Amino acid sequence: MRRVRALAAAACLIPLAGLAAPLSNDEIAEICAKADDPAQCARLVEAVQLKRLPTLARRDGNALTVTLFPSGGATFTDSDDPVAGRAYSLWDYLDGINAVVLYTTQGDSAAFMLLQRTTNRRTELPTEPQLAPDRQHLVTADICQGRCSNEIAVWRVSRDGVRKELAWSPGPAWTDAVARWKDAATLSFEYVGPNGPGTAEKKLGDPVWKRVP
Repeated sequence: MRRVRALAAAACLIPLAGLAAPLSNDEIAEICAKADDPAQCARLVEAVQLKRLPTLARRDGNALTVTLFPSGGATFTDSDDPVAGRAYSLWDYLDGINAVVLYTTQGDSAAFMLLQRTTNRRTELPTEPQLAPDRQHLVTADICQGRCSNEIAVWRVSRDGVRKELAWSPGPAWTDAVARWKDAATLSFEYVGPNGPGTAEKKLGDPVWKRVP
């Protein structure tokens, strides 16, 4: 029985893992060149991802259904309510942790949601997450001049869900930033500061990080 389950799992994952690859910044720029707003851009990205990952999700009007593993589905329904309305778009698939990234909009606010396909657990994230090489952590960089937390956050991934583990704020020194993993213990940043663009690195063991209880 264990071998049958293992083979079934492999069969379900092969179509996704074989096609999964995040869209590059250039691809997104080309896809969204004529979009009127971020929500429309996200829906155009979704159209591309649905074609690349046909067994992962499907859209039927206002409803986006993501297949769960090993069976079932999670449905996200767009609402046009002017106060509490929310829209969902398929953004990416992280095959390393079998999770789907959704782009969500509510009024003028936008965020991301991570859906773990094996447990149907959902985690709200402020920006697009980047998966670490160890497949146990994510990083988000919520840095801007407007309504942002101005925080770099490292999240721990487990079957029980995703929780924030470390946080650090560069303060007003940075007005924009992108975080990537150099290795499982080091983050690299491309940021915009008072003197223009710059780069930096930070180890997860650096004492500037605040450990989140």
